[in-house]
Amino acid sequence: MSSSDNPFEGMPFFGDLLRMLGTQGPVQWDGARQLALSIATGGESEPNVDPMERIRLEQLTRVADLNIAQATGLSTSTTGQAVTIVPVTRSQWALQTLDDYKALVERMALALHPPTDTAPGTEPAVPDSFEDPTDAWLGQIMGLLSPMMLGMTAGSLVGHLATRSFGLFDLPVPRPSSDELRVVPANIEAFAADWSMDGDDLRLWVCLHQIAHHTVLGVPHVRARLEDLLNQYAEAFESDPDTLGSKLADLELDPSSSDPMARFQEMMGDPEVILGAVRSTRQEHLLPQIEALVSVIAGYVDHVMDAIGATLIGSYGQVTEAMRRRRVESAASDRFVERLFGLELTQDHFDRGRAFVDGVVERAGTSGLERLWSDAATVPTPNEVVAPGLWLARIDL
Repeated sequence: MSSSDNPFEGMPFFGDLLRMLGTQGPVQWDGARQLALSIATGGESEPNVDPMERIRLEQLTRVADLNIAQATGLSTSTTGQAVTIVPVTRSQWALQTLDDYKALVERMALALHPPTDTAPGTEPAVPDSFEDPTDAWLGQIMGLLSPMMLGMTAGSLVGHLATRSFGLFDLPVPRPSSDELRVVPANIEAFAADWSMDGDDLRLWVCLHQIAHHTVLGVPHVRARLEDLLNQYAEAFESDPDTLGSKLADLELDPSSSDPMARFQEMMGDPEVILGAVRSTRQEHLLPQIEALVSVIAGYVDHVMDAIGATLIGSYGQVTEAMRRRRVESAASDRFVERLFGLELTQDHFDRGRAFVDGVVERAGTSGLERLWSDAATVPTPNEVVAPGLWLARIDL
């Protein structure tokens, strides 16, 4: 393509902008962090965590750690150190979560916009499919803007999650190996006030729930399996840059839409629209495997919580009912990130996981359930999750 075909020839600003965007990697993380912090804090300064909160959580952590270890028969530690629960601000939670999700987001970014062989300091090649010079350069600009779009998307999602997440495992995404679990007291206190529940009861419930997830996801083959599935899912996105245009055209042509603005807002909460990220056939095959594993993990954690919760928490029934309603009445930001990671779980998925665990205990007792995480071969398949008898037969119980 000759320089005369460049519609921005003689406009240094755009040339400089293109060069800058072309050297920032698959995701613009600086912008992601700034946006996440702005949303998490509402643009205001946050107070430091009350030192009394740290003392309170230290005491509750010891109780939760001991009881989870006894109930599961598993080690609660992934590093050989004692598990600790550390209270953090929303902004601290957001920054850690961005770092923890970085690998997944970048895998998706590379799937949507594979790197080219363009030499440093030169302009990216224009795809042969573009015949009109203006279309070619606009297409090139959109490709170069992709890192910024992905960064803003990641920052927005994590910023909103920071305003309501209690800890690290509201979404069952494996975090980097560590026995330091972070919780957000501001969100816990706000939820307790909204539901008129005892704050210490809710804190202990959160400690139990976080350590239970940490324990199961700390089993090496469970962690490896879930990480592999999520990585495969992120790498299997397909790009369709025309998605937004076609969706808007459908909206204009839909005479039945009584509230076009509401439809538009709904569309902009769809990763297929905002990123041009289309779910592929490969992802459709991965989803049942992700859902099966995550459902069983959730069902197992629920079982463990019910086995020990009532003896430790006076208002366990009230807290549990509120928390289980909360997880299936997620905010739009939660649903967005769930779709990106393949974790779009409904009440049916949670019920299926719990029914599997109850079915195993009914047929083979708690000793049968102990086999669930014994090795990689005993992880249930999607078909076995809906028929626990098949799983028991396969592992010779």
